[in-house]
Amino acid sequence: VQLQASGGGLVQAGGSLRLSCTASRREFSNYVMAWFRQAPGKERDFVARISWNGGNTYYSDSVKGRFTISRDNAKNTVYLQMNSLKPEDTAVYYCARAKSGYWRSSDPISYDYWGQGTLVTVSS
Repeated sequence: VQLQASGGGLVQAGGSLRLSCTASRREFSNYVMAWFRQAPGKERDFVARISWNGGNTYYSDSVKGRFTISRDNAKNTVYLQMNSLKPEDTAVYYCARAKSGYWRSSDPISYDYWGQGTLVTVSS
C-alpha cells in the first residue's frame, strides 16, 4: 500500500488548508485512517482519525473544533480540513493506515503504512 499526501503549504495565521491522502489500493475502505504531525525536534503526534466508513472521528485536544477529518472511499482518499490555523500547527503532516484490528488507537505504533509527509507552515 502506498499513501500519497498532498496539500501542504505556507499560510498566514487564521487561514485554512486542506490536506489529501490517496491510497494505492482498494482495501483502503476497510481500515481506520489517521493524520499525525511532527514539528522540528519533536515527536510525531496524533492529530485525528476516522473509522472505515467515516462514521466515527476522533481529534486531539489541540485541533478539536478547528480541524475536520473526512474520507471518500470511492476515491481511496482521506482529507484533513484545517481552519483557524495557528503558528503552533506548523509541522510535517503524515497520513497513516491503522493495522488490522486497531480501531481506536492514537499511538503511531498502531499504524503500519505512512505517507511521505506534507509540510504545513503557518506564519504569524
